[in-house]
Amino acid sequence: MRRAVRAVGRALHLPFTGTARGIRKATHAHGAGESGLGKLIELHGVNGAGDVMITVALASTVFFSVPTGQARGRVALYLAITMLPFTLLAPVIGPLLDRLPHGRRAAMAGSMLARALLALVLAGAAAGGGLELYPAALGVLVASKAYGVVRSAVVPRLLPPRFSLVKANSRVTLGGLLATGVAAPAAAGLHMIGPSWPLYGAFVIFISGTVLSFQLPHKVDSAKGEAKALLAADEEHLHGPHLHLHVPHRPGSEADRKAKEAAGEAAGVAAGVAAGKAAQDARDAKDAKAAKDAAKKEKRPSLRTVGPAVTHALVVNASQRCLSGFLIFFLAFLLRDHPMSGQSAAVSLSIVGVSAGAGNALGTAVGAWLKARAPEIIIVTVVAVVVGVAVLSALFFSAAFTACLAAVAGFAQALSKLSLDALIQRDVPEQVRNSAFARSETTLQMAWVVGGGIGISLPLNGALGLGVAAAIVGTGWLTTVKGLLAAARHGGQAHGRVV
Repeated sequence: MRRAVRAVGRALHLPFTGTARGIRKATHAHGAGESGLGKLIELHGVNGAGDVMITVALASTVFFSVPTGQARGRVALYLAITMLPFTLLAPVIGPLLDRLPHGRRAAMAGSMLARALLALVLAGAAAGGGLELYPAALGVLVASKAYGVVRSAVVPRLLPPRFSLVKANSRVTLGGLLATGVAAPAAAGLHMIGPSWPLYGAFVIFISGTVLSFQLPHKVDSAKGEAKALLAADEEHLHGPHLHLHVPHRPGSEADRKAKEAAGEAAGVAAGVAAGKAAQDARDAKDAKAAKDAAKKEKRPSLRTVGPAVTHALVVNASQRCLSGFLIFFLAFLLRDHPMSGQSAAVSLSIVGVSAGAGNALGTAVGAWLKARAPEIIIVTVVAVVVGVAVLSALFFSAAFTACLAAVAGFAQALSKLSLDALIQRDVPEQVRNSAFARSETTLQMAWVVGGGIGISLPLNGALGLGVAAAIVGTGWLTTVKGLLAAARHGGQAHGRVV
């Protein structure tokens, strides 16, 4: 009997342990286990699973539970209440994290714990229809972006040998996408039990993420290489050894006279040395004061001072994020009232959503295998493809072209974002890298909101909407393609680390 029970226990236990071993083997491959990148991939997967649980719960509460006209108002209210305060809070995230170079694991754990607690608040609001839904959603957004900023700054410290930044970023992102794909159906199943159940699932996931954050390597918290530059050497290097003269003294002799003369000459030399040293000290003090004054006046590195590659890449990524927000909201309302032929609104939305998700996953997977030497070229190429597909979709509007545009846009957005992250990690000094990521994330988030606002306000005409989509991404590409190609030819602006 005992043997039978043990055999049944092993049979039930094997799928879970086998799956866990398979995941660990995949995330720790190619040196990622030794460098610590594998643990970050697993943590990012937990982050993605928790976020999608909250997204499913909010989508059902804000969008699907009311008619189309009322849903437009709710979505606009959600964007206004959550995103506008986010624009004020997000720029603060980076500088605050810059001042916590030793607490990155704690910052990531704090982000996970905050979202776990806010998920419980959202669960109560979803069940009772309370107004606390919107500030809690804002808190989740801020905590999620704080995690994203720290995670991006951590990747270069966990880079395995012979790994490009694009490849490492894509491995991490792909782990998050796979976890999202697994968690989304689970969230839908939990929602069938009750509107609050996906949020309870998010609570459990984020609590586990809090624990996993502290299992990252200790070098994540190291501030090595992030101190300010030393503008002057220390006292020992500024001045050489002092000159000491010793002459024997014999009074009342020629030797005594010569000794006195030698002593006088030595005194003159010593006086000259002392005078020279004093003058040198005065000059050093003046130089140190000038350097100190210059350091006070010098601006901290920012996105405007790190070279054209980052700024152009950010602009074109913002146009793609604007396109993403536009397509999400415009197609959501369009397909809800005018679904694809022979399909329901839910199936139509699912087709477009799966196409976008598959494109995004494929773009991330391609990034994982690329040995990128010029992220600028990747951005120019994939966005050009998006512009072409968007123009064709506007001219020949159909369900097939719409799904194709969603897939291509997802593919390009994934590769472009990976390339932007690589450029920031390459060109921005570590001292202010968190701030750079925070500013870029804020810019991209606001571009997404602008696109969503345009999508909500437009009339539900497919050809018109996709024409606007082509104009959005085309403008971003045309205004940056020349600068990105020039930056690629010159190899970008390679900044050394601040040490």
